[in-house]
Amino acid sequence: MVPNKGDIFIGSGDFVQQGKHHLKLLMEYAKLEPNHSVLDIGCGIGRVAVPLTNYLLADSKYEGFDLVKKGINWCKNNITSNFPNFNFQHIPLNNDLYSLTNQKAENFIFPHKENSFETVFLFSVFTHMQPLEVQNYLNEIYRVLKSGGKCLATFFVYDEKNEDMISKDNGTFIFPYKKEGYRLMNEKVPSANIAFNEEYLNKMVDLSNLKLENKIYGTWSKRGNQSLVDFQDILVLEK
Repeated sequence: MVPNKGDIFIGSGDFVQQGKHHLKLLMEYAKLEPNHSVLDIGCGIGRVAVPLTNYLLADSKYEGFDLVKKGINWCKNNITSNFPNFNFQHIPLNNDLYSLTNQKAENFIFPHKENSFETVFLFSVFTHMQPLEVQNYLNEIYRVLKSGGKCLATFFVYDEKNEDMISKDNGTFIFPYKKEGYRLMNEKVPSANIAFNEEYLNKMVDLSNLKLENKIYGTWSKRGNQSLVDFQDILVLEK
């Protein structure tokens, strides 16, 4: 279950190895178990869903949604057809990087009931969303998580110590355009890539009533020193 290279729109890296790496992160930091009900926000073209088919039990529930229809169609044809407990939905939300529609993420209500999932995750989703959109998603994640459930999400995070470095040529990602509480890579395309001030992001998490359980800095800003790391910064949130 590997898409054609020309169909993969979710970034660089080996599709299979990246999926296995993300599953490992979920097991290590979000304490994902085979019997969990999971929500994959921004599921793309199934990079994490594919390895989950060999991990989740047949009676576990997987739900994924994404704004790129091509990815959802591939997932339905190649994953759901063999694993009926895996469900994928196309949600045509507005995003200046992927799709231009009238449906805004800042007002979007997840198509799921309260207290539905033990595990929610977002890989490289909040890195393409504006503050009001992120706040709404955090609120919705709190709503759909079961008590004690965890959310693993990746961000680009900075503070006063490394803001100057990440705003200039640092050999990795550069965010030169400063806004209120965040920085942009491209001012003309606000969703291209966004980095959040750590204190500002912590306040958004507090407003959602989620609890910040863990933070693992990624390699992008050259301050991640964990043995198991991702390029982006990882936040583990708990209800």
